Amino acid sequence: MGAISKLQVKKMAKKPAGMRGVNPRAMNQMMKQMGIDTKEIENVEQVIIRTPDTDIIFDDASVTKVAAPGMLTYQIVGNPREVPRETPIPDEDVALVAEQTGKTPDEAKAALESSGGDLAEAIIKLGS
Repeated sequence: MGAISKLQVKKMAKKPAGMRGVNPRAMNQMMKQMGIDTKEIENVEQVIIRTPDTDIIFDDASVTKVAAPGMLTYQIVGNPREVPRETPIPDEDVALVAEQTGKTPDEAKAALESSGGDLAEAIIKLGS
């Protein structure tokens, strides 16, 4: 076999290593033979992934549903932004901390917010 021309090298460099020479049509056919079905979910407005501390929000994301034997996954493509989640502080907790420490409700609420809603930690913070 002869040497590879500069043009062939340039063409190969543009493709990801794992996809060189793979025809997209052939790839879809192979996936179908393996029982893998992909479907784009249309008109997605927003995707939110919630964790205890953070919401990861994708606006105008591209979402693909990938179904394989015994497994269903969703691929999300887009630009995420992370938003810290706020823990709501119940009024009953504010009243209890204020009563136990003799502090104002505003001081009690601030202590609860800084302690992540932990009653005991808020009382200790205000007591010291």
